[in-house]
Amino acid sequence: MNPTRHRRRLIVRALPLLAATAAALPGALWAQAWPSRPVTIIVPYPAGGTTDTLARVMQEPLQKLLGQTVVIDNKPGASGMLGTRLAARAPADGYTLVMPNNALAISPHASKEAGFTARDFAPITMVSLQPMVLVTHPSLPATNVQQLLEYARANPGRIDYATSGAASFGHLATELFQRQAGITMTHIPYKGQGPITQAMLTGEVKLLISTTSAQMNQFVKEGKLRMLGVASPQPSPLAPGAEPIANTLKGYQAEVWFGLLAPAGTPRDVVMKINEAMGKVLQMPDVKAKFELSGAATAPTTPEQFASRIAEEDAAWGRVVREANIKAD
Repeated sequence: MNPTRHRRRLIVRALPLLAATAAALPGALWAQAWPSRPVTIIVPYPAGGTTDTLARVMQEPLQKLLGQTVVIDNKPGASGMLGTRLAARAPADGYTLVMPNNALAISPHASKEAGFTARDFAPITMVSLQPMVLVTHPSLPATNVQQLLEYARANPGRIDYATSGAASFGHLATELFQRQAGITMTHIPYKGQGPITQAMLTGEVKLLISTTSAQMNQFVKEGKLRMLGVASPQPSPLAPGAEPIANTLKGYQAEVWFGLLAPAGTPRDVVMKINEAMGKVLQMPDVKAKFELSGAATAPTTPEQFASRIAEEDAAWGRVVREANIKAD
């Protein structure tokens, strides 16, 4: 055979293999090089809040594992929508992440101004899971969930309940509670946890479905408030002694999650590198202990598990928003 022709045949046969190898190289090289500079985590809420506190607990151990500076960048505004929207529009290179909560799945349904949907993000891992609790003022004649439902059905609209605003997670969780129970209560929105706590302690409002805290547990212990139930499927160590609301109101569940996400299109290898590092951080005893002090529990997941939960909540809370005609302030 002609030597020249033989070489040409070998080159032609090798071209598909070379093309496949070349196509794989950019992603592999990208993952190998990442991170080569600081990584920013956008916290779409003010400094000092729960999201910010949890992010800063993770900051130092995550820096050590990644070998790069991790910057916590607070971008509050529009009930978390401003910072989340900025993250959705950031380059999908693994250097800009965002740490939102359930609002990621709620805001696009409640506000036309959200500027993002859950599909604009690549889930990395859930960070924390915090059950809601049902708390009442002692003047309300109910010491358990069943008694509360009986009183509410006999007195429609007579129970005032507090939230931190329209379309907040507490608002949706309470709306879901009403719908599943077949009761009607009156919504009283407040600006922040401080005014809500004061209103509950004075009896200005009688009911609250919110995340638990050391302060809340102390008020319950002192008899200033009553904790009638926890909105997790099983009893929670974060709400000592509280029975699941679902024991009385079948299927009721409302838990706040905090999670880490990247812009959609971030290379899979980079997502997995962050997921692996976060898994190690969230298993550290010191991190777990600090989370518990903030009323939260670490809850690492795979990207797929986190994506599934977001999709389920996107559908479920979207339905509540539409049926109750809830609009963000």
